Amino acid sequence: MNQRQSALSSRERLHAAMHGLEMDRPPVSLWRHFPEEDQTADGLAGATLRWQDQFEFDFIKFMPPGDYPTIDWGAESRYEGSPGGTRTTTAVPFNSAEDWKRLTSVDVETGFNRTMLDAVRVTRQRLDPDVPLLQTIFAPLTIAMKLSNGQAIQHLHTHPDLMAEALVTIANVTRAMLKRSMEHGADGVFFATQCADESIMPEQEYRQLALPFDLQVLAALPPDAFLMVHLHGAKPFLGLSDALPPGMLNWHDRRFGPPLQEIQSQTGRCVAGGINEQSIVTDDAEIVSAGVVEAIEQNASRSVVVSPGCVIPINTPEETVAAAVDAVKTWARA
Repeated sequence: MNQRQSALSSRERLHAAMHGLEMDRPPVSLWRHFPEEDQTADGLAGATLRWQDQFEFDFIKFMPPGDYPTIDWGAESRYEGSPGGTRTTTAVPFNSAEDWKRLTSVDVETGFNRTMLDAVRVTRQRLDPDVPLLQTIFAPLTIAMKLSNGQAIQHLHTHPDLMAEALVTIANVTRAMLKRSMEHGADGVFFATQCADESIMPEQEYRQLALPFDLQVLAALPPDAFLMVHLHGAKPFLGLSDALPPGMLNWHDRRFGPPLQEIQSQTGRCVAGGINEQSIVTDDAEIVSAGVVEAIEQNASRSVVVSPGCVIPINTPEETVAAAVDAVKTWARA
């Protein structure tokens, strides 16, 4: 198509971006945590809907607390005022490699996982049906690291058979959480790994020891669902895209690089970014808006989603968020 399409719906726009089709403009969304409110289904749903009503994003990246997969396995946490809105883990159930022998499966239809499923259901019921909702699902090794105060990779080296068994259990529960999230109203998932980074482990080791469990979880995603993969860290393994299901890639493009255009050219995938999730707190709205336009135009507006490279701080000025969204929508009319 030589000319831009007439206005698409938000759902059509995200689908077009993910599949490299012509768009009237790129989709845009920003996300933040909602500390304390995210501990109940109604609280998280209410905060999510207020955020969406205020800024009218093209999709919602759902924001359960980052430790939500660990609570039903015995982890404890509290909010201590983190600018990012994240909770501090105060107790973990697996402090030694031998502790993993105690890991058993949990039913995602009970406990805190159920609370998060209810939050998805309530949000979907009240949300404009045209706005896609992406549930946050963490990679199994990432969950294991959260459950062990960051020791799971060390345990994987010293007790590989024991940890492999534990990761099977975690992957099965995570896969069930993905499936139930879709059944409760999610339109796709934001799949986050915090271990696919050069500072954490070598890429070949990740491919061998962690990626198979990621793929086991993602295999439960329906073929028509939305998928955004978030590769967390300063030096993420973006080359993993060759093994991942079709979907969008998100990383700290503005904070650490590489730029969106480079990875889009290398992989042919839709890329999501353009907003520095750290400096957005202090950058002038004009600077953020200019970065948004640059992100769009460096990809010729194709196969790009405007988003932060990670969660934005809870004290991000609302006028800056509004300016970023407006820059995308104004660009469409330029």
